[in-house]
Amino acid sequence: MFFTGQSISLIGTWIQMIAMSWLVYDLSHSAFLLGLVGFVSRIPTLVFAPFAGVIADRFNKYKLLFLTQVLAMIQAVIITILLFTNVIQIWHILVLGIFLGIVNSLDVPVRQSFVIELIEKKEDLSNAIALNSAMVNGARLIGPSIAGILVASFGESWCFMINSLSFIAILSTLMLMKITPIRKEIKVESYIKNFKEGFKYVYGFHPIRDILLLLALVSLMGMPFQILMPVFAKDVFHGGPDILGILMASIGAGALIGALYLAYRKTVVGLGKNLAMATGLFGTGLVLFSLSQTFWLSLIILMFTGLGMMVEITASNTMLQTISEDDKRGRVMSFYTIAFMGTVPLGNLFSGLFSDLIGASNTILIGGVACIIGAIIFATRLPAFRKLLKPVYIKKEIITLE
Repeated sequence: MFFTGQSISLIGTWIQMIAMSWLVYDLSHSAFLLGLVGFVSRIPTLVFAPFAGVIADRFNKYKLLFLTQVLAMIQAVIITILLFTNVIQIWHILVLGIFLGIVNSLDVPVRQSFVIELIEKKEDLSNAIALNSAMVNGARLIGPSIAGILVASFGESWCFMINSLSFIAILSTLMLMKITPIRKEIKVESYIKNFKEGFKYVYGFHPIRDILLLLALVSLMGMPFQILMPVFAKDVFHGGPDILGILMASIGAGALIGALYLAYRKTVVGLGKNLAMATGLFGTGLVLFSLSQTFWLSLIILMFTGLGMMVEITASNTMLQTISEDDKRGRVMSFYTIAFMGTVPLGNLFSGLFSDLIGASNTILIGGVACIIGAIIFATRLPAFRKLLKPVYIKKEIITLE
């Protein structure tokens, strides 16, 4: 039920995201404003996610998830009304982007850790997380393709309406689900104390810290390449929203392949090596894409870029969820949210600014080189990384002593 409802809702979300980026660039013709919209919609995550993790560890995740989906639906409905009444302006998009960013800062750690409560057998955890990522990237493949056709044929308004309706799927399936909440002892402590405890745990355990630092680097320097896709679609490949949809779908195709690869892995052991290799592949893809002027060659490069990006993100998620202590998982996932989504707004803002100054291609080139350097540094730390993880895997019965 969760898989079905979430898949439909996520397709709607991607349809809205593509329509939103095209709408902003079409209204403003400014790469900086593209970056600014991306910045304001993600910056609340950086501010609120640490405390959202504390909330996720304290309260019923099922009820919290239902709440965040209702609020996200309200945001989509408001934009739909503004578009159909032809009064939409950039400031509307900025304000509603901030609102959605606040909602997502709670939604992501709650949804990521909620998946754990749906899994009865611990040995299925890594496969479930990877399948969850496959679901996300299946939507990433389908949504942009639909959005490109809809925007080109009917305009942006219908994309936002479809996203509004898609929330009915996830809300309906959530209402039909019968979840037995995990009983846990709740300590009556302040939120600040809970946050400090989570920060100390994350900072003190080097494998978690290293994974989050690498993810933060990738999110800051590499991920913002997606916000610049309208620039490439319109100015480099001289196309419209249909070309933008194809470019984004190509990234989604590679990401889906990467998620399915991880879904078929039988164990979390060895994912550290995958992290380093995937980050290197992602960075290399960005460098090659920045240099390409051929549309079909760029699509192939973007597939490999999407593959590397998704393996890096999903492997990080899987390892963090697996090695975290149960009573701190929500807080760990809030730091994951900061590293994954909280640094992206800064990257979006800088990417938009630098794109206006040195060009979109050069901006993506710099990001790709930074990711390659990060992959090399992470790879040199793998021997110490494995030593620290071994006792954790033994304790959790992921590996056994001979």
